[in-house]
Amino acid sequence: MMEKLRNTLMLWIDSGRRVDSNEDDTDNEIDWLRIVPFILMHLACFSVIWVGWSPVAVVVALFLYGIRMFAITAFYHRYFSHKSFQTSRAVQFIFAVIGAASVQRGPLWWAAHHRNHHANSDEPNDAHSPVQDSFWWSHMGWFLSRKHFETRWQYVKDWSRYPELVFLDRFDLLVPAVLAVSMYILGALLQTLAPALETSGLQMLVWGFFISTVVLYHATFTINSLAHRFGKKRYPTSDDSRNNFWLALLTFGEGWHNNHHFYPRSVRQGHRWWELDFTYAILKLMAAFGLVWRMTPVPERIRRQRNNPVSSRAVGDKQ
Repeated sequence: MMEKLRNTLMLWIDSGRRVDSNEDDTDNEIDWLRIVPFILMHLACFSVIWVGWSPVAVVVALFLYGIRMFAITAFYHRYFSHKSFQTSRAVQFIFAVIGAASVQRGPLWWAAHHRNHHANSDEPNDAHSPVQDSFWWSHMGWFLSRKHFETRWQYVKDWSRYPELVFLDRFDLLVPAVLAVSMYILGALLQTLAPALETSGLQMLVWGFFISTVVLYHATFTINSLAHRFGKKRYPTSDDSRNNFWLALLTFGEGWHNNHHFYPRSVRQGHRWWELDFTYAILKLMAAFGLVWRMTPVPERIRRQRNNPVSSRAVGDKQ
């Protein structure tokens, strides 16, 4: 038991460390000891009962939700997973760090599993299909298991040549820890320098880190669990992906999931003018300033057709 605890503690610090164990890491059993920090993140949200709230703490929580959601949708997803646009190495690293602050593992782990999802969407080898498994498994059970802990390096050979990305992937709790400490320090400074704001170190930690992160978690997870169950299918894809307006609002455009699975390489997931895609809009703004470029558009032949009869396997890159 002590050896298992020691190994688990080491994995919290260095997730790239392989541990010799008698445990079967190929099964779908939840690794309860390893996911203690994930559980504590949720429990910590209840401490809002004692720390209260303030406008500045809520604004910081909303800001961190927004910027980290954008880092996940634009960079973890559309850039690292699908290469929907190009950018500089500096911008790539900055948004990889912001994405890492979302506490959703490193960019390479995220992209590798997502590429596997597209290669096997709603098939038996899909890690988080609600068609193959339960709602809760597709929502969060899959990444809490031993089977899906390690980065699938065979899917991200293109990114593994960047040592800074490999570092973020290996020490994936480092950036979240820095963010949590920063939130406490910010709240403590505001309590001293601007007492009229009525915040504190603990209050800012709870709102800016715990609550904001947990809400971000479950908003992101809905694309796996709900966007393959609820909504409309514009295109006859080989999976059960759906377009869902409410999920698109919550996730800055990711809810246009059937569109995405039909043509994964496009930087734009809202194929119609009324399909709000905040991620795409922000990327367009970044492109105007030269921060990103060569954004892959939705082909006109697809946008012109209300219901395209062609299979997604024939039109879109599976990644």
